[in-house]
Amino acid sequence: MSDLHAEDYRPPRWLRDAHVQSVLSSSPWRRRRGRALFAATGAVTRELILPGGADVRLQGFHSTVPGRAPRALAVLFHGWEGSVESGYLLHTAARLLAGGFDVFRLNFRDHGDTHHLNQDIFHSCRLAEVVHAVKALGERFTPLPLVVAGYSLGGNFALRVARAAPAAGIRLRHAAAVCPVIDPAAGMDALERGLPLYHWYFARKWRRSLEKKRRLFAAHRDLDDRVLSLGIRELTAHLVRRGGEFPSLEAYFDGYSVAGDRLAELQVPVSILTAADDPVIPVHSFHGLRLPAHSRLEISPWGGHCGFIEGLHLRGFGERWVVARLSAALAAASEHGGRATIDGSFTAS
Repeated sequence: MSDLHAEDYRPPRWLRDAHVQSVLSSSPWRRRRGRALFAATGAVTRELILPGGADVRLQGFHSTVPGRAPRALAVLFHGWEGSVESGYLLHTAARLLAGGFDVFRLNFRDHGDTHHLNQDIFHSCRLAEVVHAVKALGERFTPLPLVVAGYSLGGNFALRVARAAPAAGIRLRHAAAVCPVIDPAAGMDALERGLPLYHWYFARKWRRSLEKKRRLFAAHRDLDDRVLSLGIRELTAHLVRRGGEFPSLEAYFDGYSVAGDRLAELQVPVSILTAADDPVIPVHSFHGLRLPAHSRLEISPWGGHCGFIEGLHLRGFGERWVVARLSAALAAASEHGGRATIDGSFTAS
């Protein structure tokens, strides 16, 4: 499995439509299948509340197969308005557990059932608390090797955690990202110009999240129904102005962009998988991406947004690819005395 690459993904013709792939990825059928596969691993799962620095608390779930010494701890990040129960995360967790890993699925602030844990609202520049939580995990599960993987916005977080890890004192071996957000401004443009279904889907989920926040904390009562009825761009701009952390919407987008040469000095190797037909994350965002020689970008012609579905069983190439990349990183680290490398230079297919 360690030599699995984007060109190995060849879905049947009826699955080569980007919208079919994207919709199936987040479908209840795939989520139910993921839950069944996860349960079949026999893993024992427990909730952990991790420190995120200051008074921040983040929820996650650690899973391990009893009676087995794990080869590493894999930390998984979901996408925007997803959760630890998202289908793609459950499928990936099941694959990793079957491959000998322990798994920790982290809920970002205000995702899943965590709105009560922190008063302030989630935004995509809240990297420090995720780094803090990953560091806490690394310390808690020493001496297990530590790797991370994420999808969509979670892929963006995985790449930024990899960039921040050395300075934070995190001994991270590798990061894998599937369809990560690269250029948030370009992603917003794609969301507005694309099939209206995607804008409706994300807007509906985000409004429900903000309604929960409004019910829980008096500080957010000003987020009335008129405000929450705004489009995603307008609502994001409103919250940026309201929060006062960023001078403009553009500055906010820039705050979590990894476009251009922002990953060029990575010390932790990363692997990136995306699809040329992704309707949410435009492929042109990846063309200008500069990665160091120890990291790899792979582009499949098909897959949609975080789909990569392989058949009626609704299993995905994406989760197989994540396990392959993380397993290869551990093998490379073992061969090089604990220093993770990937042979070969930057590639894009």
